[in-house]
Amino acid sequence: MARDTTADRPLLGIVLMLGFCTVIPFADALAKLLGEDFPLFQLILVRFVTQSMLFTPIAMMAGAALFPSWRVVGLTAFRAALQISGLLMMFSALRLLPLADAVAIAFVMPFLMLLLGRFFLDEEVGPRRLIACAVGFAGTLMVVQPSFAAVGWAALLPVGVAVVFALFMLITRAMSKEIEPLALQASSGLIALPFVAPLVFLPVADAAPLVGWVAPLGSEIWLFVALGIFGSIGHLLMSWSLKFAPSATLAPMQYLEIPMATLVGLAMFGDLPNGLAAAGIAVTIAAGLYIVLRERAVSRSAEQAAP
Repeated sequence: MARDTTADRPLLGIVLMLGFCTVIPFADALAKLLGEDFPLFQLILVRFVTQSMLFTPIAMMAGAALFPSWRVVGLTAFRAALQISGLLMMFSALRLLPLADAVAIAFVMPFLMLLLGRFFLDEEVGPRRLIACAVGFAGTLMVVQPSFAAVGWAALLPVGVAVVFALFMLITRAMSKEIEPLALQASSGLIALPFVAPLVFLPVADAAPLVGWVAPLGSEIWLFVALGIFGSIGHLLMSWSLKFAPSATLAPMQYLEIPMATLVGLAMFGDLPNGLAAAGIAVTIAAGLYIVLRERAVSRSAEQAAP
């Protein structure tokens, strides 16, 4: 399959990443809610089953190749393994930490993405992007004031999530010109299912179960459906964003997930930000808006310079 040479469209990528930042906190909140009573791999299985059921028929009807080359198969398998491990660590963290805290601690990821994108994908990382990331991270610290002393060893789980998903997003970016985002989401779900599904047949542990299956009842069924839909659509938006913009551009935008996670945490779990946290939300939004305005200016300059 010939590599797609479509030019980047940074503003479209930013809009799609904003969609991801809006949707994914709902999936995390549902995982936190359900993770109190259900094995973690049951939640992960529901995510991949929904992802496969939603996107495989659409991708096939659109004529998109799910496995266009053996290289893509290998990268998709590695990407699925990263997604499984990242979801496991994040869902584990959400059992122990408030939603906004877990998300904020994981936000060393944009720094990792900038560095990895520079050294492995040869993406441009200018001082303004670095400053925007630094300001956004400072706002993040103001939102939740995370510290190892306060949360203990559980703080290392979101850091692990940051490392895994930085690699996950860079691989997604590297594959984005070779396979359509819908096909990528479908193929990732299909590859992950054989590895995750057998774990739900194992006995359920009494304390903090990871494996097994507990039958949901009543409204719990709809919570699982919502978890699958929000998580699948969120990751599709993220994959689409990386098709149109480099990871270095999108990294600072992800800080806008913090105020959204704070609002969702407030609505669902009663976590009310204090005055410093409210100021941090403002700083975080300002850093994201700066990147939007900066990319718009760069795009206009490029258009004016084009013959």
